[in-house]
Amino acid sequence: MMRRYIRSAPRARVLMSGGAALAVLTTGGIVATTQVAASTSTTAARAADAVEWTTRTVAPGVQVRSATLADTTAEPAWTITVQAPATGHLTGAATWAPVGTPSWADATAKQLRAAGFRPRVEKVRWPRYTDTPRGTMGARVRIGSYATQADARTAAQEVTAAGFRTAVDWTGYDAEQPAGRQNVHVATVDPRVFKGTVEGTHDGDAADRATTSSVAVGTGSLVGVNAGFFVTSDADGVQGTTAGLSVDRGRLESMAAGSRAALIIGDGGRHVRVADLTSSVTVRAGVARHQAQGVNRVPGLIRNCGRPGGTPSVRPWQDTTCRATDEMVKFTDRFGAPLPTGEGSQVVLDGAGRVVSAGARGGTVPAGGTVLQGIGSAARWLTAHAPTGRRIDVSEVVRDTEGRRVRLDRDDSVVSAAPTLVRDGRISIDAAAEGVVAPSDLSYNYAWANARQPRTMAGVDARGRLLLATVDGRRSGGSEGMTLQEGAAFMRSLGAVDALNLDGGGSTAMAVDGELVNRPSDAAGERAVGDTIQVLPRRAG
Repeated sequence: MMRRYIRSAPRARVLMSGGAALAVLTTGGIVATTQVAASTSTTAARAADAVEWTTRTVAPGVQVRSATLADTTAEPAWTITVQAPATGHLTGAATWAPVGTPSWADATAKQLRAAGFRPRVEKVRWPRYTDTPRGTMGARVRIGSYATQADARTAAQEVTAAGFRTAVDWTGYDAEQPAGRQNVHVATVDPRVFKGTVEGTHDGDAADRATTSSVAVGTGSLVGVNAGFFVTSDADGVQGTTAGLSVDRGRLESMAAGSRAALIIGDGGRHVRVADLTSSVTVRAGVARHQAQGVNRVPGLIRNCGRPGGTPSVRPWQDTTCRATDEMVKFTDRFGAPLPTGEGSQVVLDGAGRVVSAGARGGTVPAGGTVLQGIGSAARWLTAHAPTGRRIDVSEVVRDTEGRRVRLDRDDSVVSAAPTLVRDGRISIDAAAEGVVAPSDLSYNYAWANARQPRTMAGVDARGRLLLATVDGRRSGGSEGMTLQEGAAFMRSLGAVDALNLDGGGSTAMAVDGELVNRPSDAAGERAVGDTIQVLPRRAG
């Protein structure tokens, strides 16, 4: 149990960087302390700049380090943000954004002053993403500084009554000022020393949700973190299924949502790399062929989009469900839920790929078998080409952006999310390409990407070591989280030459020896997730 290492008195160390005082508070669990250098000046990157870490060696080649970053210059408070009118880039519908144009901000501030309020206009700059504009993003209009959220909400009622749309925000989430506190945990796995394995896993069921710590307990994991994005609502598909590329023990369990960042865990963790990956599934009946556009998901519902035929977009878009009327979906025997029903058709294949039944959609996937479901033209293709008794071949290919095929065996797994954070040793955040921001629509994912949130991140350093990192956020335990740009700087400061952002928010969790070590942000506690990364000890025999 980790608690036996905890010291009663925390240490504090004050660092000077860029003219600001940075207090780093360690919170116990000290087996050893280490120091590493960083070259960037952001608060997140200073985590590795002469920081005292609490360090625990979980197994030879596996270490977990923890620290609390506290910037003494930060003065966060509750405030009122006046919302700006915006237009959704996917639907064209009117909506609201926390940031508007400078001209809107000036005009709104003038109206607020006329109504008796004392607004302030704050310039907002674009983060240094690789594929978005540089310089000024826009401006936001704010009123007041309040000690409590309740005080800010009470004051906001007057602003709303005057005809303005408002939100109550914590300024500690703003990228424009330093974070007051960030609680971080970093696990390092050295494949040259560690004798166990690393797996991205659904824990046997691709359509189930389980907490990271419960999977860790069940597998006897040394370290576990949450992994990719997944479906959380019945309106978007089957809860627990992955919304992006997923490979579990060499088997494709979900297809890519466009070309997005993925962590390839090869040879049980002996070889790990980060790459943007795509996937394809081809169904053949003799000379006839048809592309499948999904694995283990409801036909017609494409969470995070990124598939041909989807509307309103074939590009990846985070937390958006696209729809399709003509597509084929494959189901594996690890799909543990009842098969989707509705219009269309399906065929059931045995382990040899021979059709054992054909008809309406529904039922379950037989052990060792496969099910193909089609809607629209795909349903007609199945009816014409997959009668009972015929052999159907299903082939799957995963490729990186260089076109190279990713070979997948039983000891290989893949988890994916978005976006890329570090590439070839440099901060490289392709936020627009991976669909986590939209430059034309500041209402879309502004807080998700540009404000501080709980984050889970993964990377690989120059020595081939796997880095798994979490930062708590949403003031869980006082921690405010990181922006995507801060997360990238943090991973680079740890020595990552390549890194990606995994699922975060209430999903962020790290378990060590089955015990949760971070503090999840959901009020209900640790969230059940779709898949996890588990560092497993060497099995006897």
